[in-house]
Amino acid sequence: MALADFDIVLFGGGGDLAMRKLLPALFARERASHLPPQARIICAGRHAWSLEKFLELLEQNARPHIEAAATDPQRWQAFCKRIRYVGLDATDPAAYGPLVAAMRADPELVRVFYMATPPSLFSQICRNLAQAGLANAQSRVVLEKPLGRDLASAQQINAEVGKIFAESQIYRIDHYLGKETVQNLLALRFGNVLFEPLWRREWISDVQITIAEELGVGNRMEYYDTAGALRDMLQNHLLQLLCIVAMEPPLSVQADSVRDEKLKVLRSLKRFSPATLAQDVVRGQYRAGHVDGVAVPGYRKEGAPTDSRTETFVAVKAEIDTWRWAGVPFYLRTGKRMADQLAEIVVRFKAVPHSIFAQASSTFQPNCLVIRLQPDEGLQLNLMAKTPGDRMRLKPVELELDFREQFKMPRMEAYERLLLDVLRGQLTMFMRSDELEAAWEWVEPILNYWEQEQTEPQPYSAGTWGPAAASALIGRDGLQWREEVLPEM
Repeated sequence: MALADFDIVLFGGGGDLAMRKLLPALFARERASHLPPQARIICAGRHAWSLEKFLELLEQNARPHIEAAATDPQRWQAFCKRIRYVGLDATDPAAYGPLVAAMRADPELVRVFYMATPPSLFSQICRNLAQAGLANAQSRVVLEKPLGRDLASAQQINAEVGKIFAESQIYRIDHYLGKETVQNLLALRFGNVLFEPLWRREWISDVQITIAEELGVGNRMEYYDTAGALRDMLQNHLLQLLCIVAMEPPLSVQADSVRDEKLKVLRSLKRFSPATLAQDVVRGQYRAGHVDGVAVPGYRKEGAPTDSRTETFVAVKAEIDTWRWAGVPFYLRTGKRMADQLAEIVVRFKAVPHSIFAQASSTFQPNCLVIRLQPDEGLQLNLMAKTPGDRMRLKPVELELDFREQFKMPRMEAYERLLLDVLRGQLTMFMRSDELEAAWEWVEPILNYWEQEQTEPQPYSAGTWGPAAASALIGRDGLQWREEVLPEM
């Protein structure tokens, strides 16, 4: 599907997100000849840089995030010709004249306004765009996370942005939904008959969703210490992955069909009680340790306040009160400075009820479907199979699908795919306002509980899988996290 001509404005165009992700993603589409000849990229920032100065910064800060083999000089030059830079104070309505002058006046032109800024600026920028006459029926606005700090602030953002743009013009981005594996999960579930009859409580023991990072907070401390792992990762990325796993088959892949089903999952999440808040939620904060054999400091030694209670790890047991999922625990966890860098969904099926072999069924590993999002995207199905020889002895084996090896074609990064969806007007992989608010409704009691209790996060050493309480959380149900099972396989 060819793209219509467009102007895309990146507010925060000189910032970290634009340089690391957005501009490299747009350049990748330049290389693939997806961008219309006249399409332009207007980077708006608070610095009064000349275009020449900005292109120097682009060379220094964006180009290192592009594979060297991909930076063909002619393509890079053509890409740079699309770039404009506008210095403005985005909070000042009177400062938008240069942006108006930089944009084309064609009323049929697609205009995309990407807010790579703090969420406190979203509403103000939208009002200023309207006052400057830049918001019209062809306009689309992309909102980066975090979309609020709690339910009230999320509702406020939705209401204020909604005064300027219709819901069909608002793209609340979650880059995990742009990953190839997440979209392949839709294909796996709804494009094949194999798994759907088993995708329910009668056959599934539990579901684990993990996003683990080896890195610490880095240069994001100012933001991160006011947010924490629950706001930064669980409320958006992890809950969105849960929705894709647990939703009922939509009528089609059209935006509202998919988002209606995701909303039903969020509204079906079992609400916390005071007892389950204490029992089913673990928060931790990393201390000094070793990651890949290198000594690293603890969170409070990296610039956080010495008494910071901000969580760098969170694990939650969730339950979905529906006929399909009643009684199946969903374990969600995310953390920084962990033992490995990975993002995966593990669907574990129930154990065989009885062994017909001269081998105790307790020695069998339950069948697992592992959906890997990073570092290497793919699918893995764990089965029991007979070992070679004259004895009937079973052991676990793996059937594996590596997307890179299978399809032998360049991989499109998440931001590339989602930016293309914005430019094409496809909303399926973006959150709707009621989805966002439903997610906050479920998460907010955890935040309130932590604030009321004033307890310390549980410490864990950098380079491990989090606090011991996370193992106890799942162990109470007689289960283990996947990495705790792997050595036995």
